[in-house]
Amino acid sequence: MSASPAERMQALRSRRRARAEREIRIAVPDARSEDVRKRVAQSVARLDPEHEADALAWIEAVADFDEREAR
Repeated sequence: MSASPAERMQALRSRRRARAEREIRIAVPDARSEDVRKRVAQSVARLDPEHEADALAWIEAVADFDEREAR
């Protein structure tokens, strides 16, 4: 006899707890929505290129550091 969906979900949660994992749910804007796409485009248009260049330089420096540490 197969387990019910509720029993399977309880078993899954038990396995996750045993591995010290926790289920979370995250709601994010739907990129398929025209309204969301417009808001993102407006936000991107307001970005300061100089600040973005600084941020990218920092990310690259940190990525190089992390890569060296991983070896």
